Amino acid sequence: MAGEPGPPGRALGELELQAVIGFNGHIPSGLICHPDREHFVYPLGCTIIIQSLNNNTQAFLHGHTNNVSCVAVSRSGCYVASGQITFMGFKADIILWDYKKRELLARLSLHKGKIEKLAFSPNDLYLVSLGGQDDGSVVVWSIAKKDAICGSPASARSAGNATVLAFSNCRDETFVSAGNGTIRVWELDLPNRKIRPTECQTGQLKRVITCIVGVTALLLLKTGDLTVGTGGGIVALCKGSNYKLIKKIQVQGGVTSLTLRGQGHQSFIGTDESQIYRLNYNEFKEELITTCHNEAVHDIVFPSETSDLFATCSKSDIRVWHTPDNKELLRITIPNMTCHAIDFMRDGKSIISAWNDLKIRSFTPETGRLIYVIDHAHSMGVTAIAATSDCKRIVSGGGEGQVRVWEIGQTTSKLEEVLKEHISAVSCIKIKKNNRECVTASIDGTCIIWDLVRFMRNQMILANTLFQCVCYHPEEYQIITSGTDRKIGYWEVFDGSAIRNLEGSLTGSINGMDITSDGTYFVTGGDDHLVKVWEYSEGEVTHVGMGHSGSITRLKICPGNKYIVSVSADGAILRWKYPHSS
Repeated sequence: MAGEPGPPGRALGELELQAVIGFNGHIPSGLICHPDREHFVYPLGCTIIIQSLNNNTQAFLHGHTNNVSCVAVSRSGCYVASGQITFMGFKADIILWDYKKRELLARLSLHKGKIEKLAFSPNDLYLVSLGGQDDGSVVVWSIAKKDAICGSPASARSAGNATVLAFSNCRDETFVSAGNGTIRVWELDLPNRKIRPTECQTGQLKRVITCIVGVTALLLLKTGDLTVGTGGGIVALCKGSNYKLIKKIQVQGGVTSLTLRGQGHQSFIGTDESQIYRLNYNEFKEELITTCHNEAVHDIVFPSETSDLFATCSKSDIRVWHTPDNKELLRITIPNMTCHAIDFMRDGKSIISAWNDLKIRSFTPETGRLIYVIDHAHSMGVTAIAATSDCKRIVSGGGEGQVRVWEIGQTTSKLEEVLKEHISAVSCIKIKKNNRECVTASIDGTCIIWDLVRFMRNQMILANTLFQCVCYHPEEYQIITSGTDRKIGYWEVFDGSAIRNLEGSLTGSINGMDITSDGTYFVTGGDDHLVKVWEYSEGEVTHVGMGHSGSITRLKICPGNKYIVSVSADGAILRWKYPHSS
């Protein structure tokens, strides 16, 4: 797994990905309704997701080593093709998939840097691919032979980059490419293994073609009408030869995908704010069917006694999710603010949250009603938060490094104590079960264990790192830490002495960790995009999960050890099966 060493003599297990909450709406035409009329196909990170329209079940196609940049489905529905980005100068793979078997059929490698666009011929004979701006070539592939037939520069030297492709609706040998100042109609000469372009002359007009048939997203209906999507979130129905505007709706975010369900009366809209809508043509009304974060997710937390719900926070909002079916139950939005951290009160009556506008806010988890606000809680924003198990106190950390203890009533709050030893932002807070002690981690390179009765420092742990996360072992005689030095440190609570140091990652910071209720296993995630499950006593990795395309920011093992849920900087939420369930 990405060069990750495993325990001696033991194969490293692969975490089973159960569900994904996320949609990358920035990929043009990235949302496709499959010809079976029962499924969506769309990319998220390095994974292709096949999602049922009826019951939200998901299947996953794993094989890409970096973010998927484009996806196409053949007209018959038998094949899916996907292309990825890679590092400059390296080959970027195209993968051809068997849709029915959910299997990789072929890995096609010729382009460098990025696959910009893919298109199937009408009878599934050929796949044509377009490389990104550092590649600039178009290649035709034989699906039967799973090999390249021929290739050519995509546009003339005097023109800009081609960015879109479309095959003829009736001829397997004809396709079109277009882009910045270029439109070309290509003919495949199979016996001579050549493709020959014909330039389309646009006269004095200087055009940048972003879609073969026009604006940001277009859908030609069987009736001859057009559905038009715009960057401003307007979806319009245009009729007749003059394309007169008949009806329009407004959706959230710029429209990047329009896809028809069969030949029928429904289409689906994907936007760059990670929303998917169902559009019914009879009433021309939209229905939001999928939503997710489109900014970095900063925290994830489960209520104390249930795995069926969890909450996440991101820029501007907190969302509560129903775990079994990935549905958003509640969204709490504070415009133009960023929520850094959240926690459920143990009685389940409130969600407490830390915000960059210097405030702590408490909300009801059922309705999102604001219960109370603590103004000016920290002078440089609230960066970490935790609640005591008796629901009587909150411990918060700020960007200036202070740790503050608040006495909480039903709708009131009072500052009890200020602890001033950290000199930079507090990144994580964990409170001991008896509520008499807590540990705070800071990017100043210290973790401090505090006495919450006498409000004094018990111990300070120093390391050459920016600490990102800390956990108590359930027996509370040890803590584990991690951060930007990629090390996992074990420390004695009693005297702060170091017990063990593990190499936690080959590349990048470790940003999140959590430990099981019995202390046998813990999980980590960070900038290497990998979720790792560790044996606590042995300090060895047992399982690795590959699926994130952004840096993992936090992760949690749910109560009862059924799932691991990880969240990342690209807005994705991934649910994994916990591998050591009895």
